[in-house]
Amino acid sequence: MATVLPKLEQLSQRVIRILGCNPGGRRLQGTNTYLVGTGPKKILIDTGDADVPEYINLLKSTLADYAASIQEIVVTHFHPDHVGGVKDICKSVIQSAEIPRVSKIKRVSGPDVDLGHIPYNFITDKHVFKTDGATLRAVYNPGHSDDHMILLLEEENAVFSGDSILGGTTTTISDLSQYMQSLHDILNLAPSVIYPGHGYVITDPCDTVRGYIQHRQQREDQILGHLQTQLPLGTNIMAIVKAIYVDTPENLHMAAAGNVFQHLQKLKAENKVECTDEEKMVWRIRQKETKL
Repeated sequence: MATVLPKLEQLSQRVIRILGCNPGGRRLQGTNTYLVGTGPKKILIDTGDADVPEYINLLKSTLADYAASIQEIVVTHFHPDHVGGVKDICKSVIQSAEIPRVSKIKRVSGPDVDLGHIPYNFITDKHVFKTDGATLRAVYNPGHSDDHMILLLEEENAVFSGDSILGGTTTTISDLSQYMQSLHDILNLAPSVIYPGHGYVITDPCDTVRGYIQHRQQREDQILGHLQTQLPLGTNIMAIVKAIYVDTPENLHMAAAGNVFQHLQKLKAENKVECTDEEKMVWRIRQKETKL
């Protein structure tokens, strides 16, 4: 039975989780947003989707109950279920006329979500945010998206993982090579706890991250093993999916094909496989060149 998360929960002396009230699909019970700090000024990590009055009302009532306000907003990445609520928060929750700083890492491959008159404060790796009782260090952690970062809460050695690590499922990936490095970067931090962008709090973070790494390595081994049986011509992505995702329902095969493609792109960059027909997406083990 899946863990049912309360819409509001104080997780530690410094951390309050507020569900984004936007459940569904890979969002699980919704986006986890977090108020961080021990004083009247708190940092808000992520903002949920736009146009969710239930979340805005819950955030307002929580701030009132804690006699607190939002010092600044930190967004882990550009996806709409993390940045979408910024404008609604600035319009309906912020009590002062001064708009809080909205910080994130700038996208590499495309534009950031337009926030209208609200400017971004673009930061870089290792940027430090401070509020009463809390120090957050940004760690660039791409792979889920090109701008993705995690945040280390130094006082608790806790990591806010955004969508790099989720509580109860695996995540989607835009670049597997980057993502695998990001997993090792999280492991190197040796966090005591992970507060994910979706799902339950992860209390065995190192084992969980190792499990993510092992899962991806097993998929890579399966893909290479299947391609070895298809020499010399190779095979297409959907045939690979049907061969290795044998316990996955057919309605999820397209999503699985996306995962296989990410693995093949990584293996191609490592010169282990090659695409022989881009239109039909036919792949095979890379053939060694014959010297005359």
